[in-house]
Amino acid sequence: RLRRLRGRLIQPLVREHALSKNDLVAPLFIDETADSPVPIPSMPGQVRYPPGDIAMVVEGLKEKGLRAVLLFGIPARKDPTASEAYNPDGVIQEAVRSIKAAVPDMVVITDVCACEYTDHGHCGIVGEGPCGLDLLNDPSLALMAQIAVSHACAGADIVAPSCMLDGMVAYIRQALDDEGFPD
Repeated sequence: RLRRLRGRLIQPLVREHALSKNDLVAPLFIDETADSPVPIPSMPGQVRYPPGDIAMVVEGLKEKGLRAVLLFGIPARKDPTASEAYNPDGVIQEAVRSIKAAVPDMVVITDVCACEYTDHGHCGIVGEGPCGLDLLNDPSLALMAQIAVSHACAGADIVAPSCMLDGMVAYIRQALDDEGFPD
């Protein structure tokens, strides 16, 4: 190796990297309205799975050596407050329970988001702000916390917030702690 790459400060930047199946997370889209897998045209190779298929799909991923999945839900019903996102019997909550029953050692990560669950498509509560209609941060924080707690109650190993609200991670962390999910 070149002498300039042997310096102690430089070595961490140029050392060899190894990628394994342990480093991969499979995204899975669960569509409550689907009867069979539906291809997602904008994401070649990805499909929307019916809830009844998800355990079998995850078992297949486990057999291939994958250890983690990230779940995205598509509910049958949408409303202004994303009530299906935190429904204990919602599409993600049911999928988490199904996966954990079939493959208990699979790491299940859930997307904590409301945009797919609202009839307006925004990730949170929309209401009157200082300049007209706007996404309301504080009510949306409470919604994200409610969603995260419902996922944890269903058995999710990791909740992954994907919207960008001010103070969201701390708010969710506090809600999880308050509900007995310190880890």
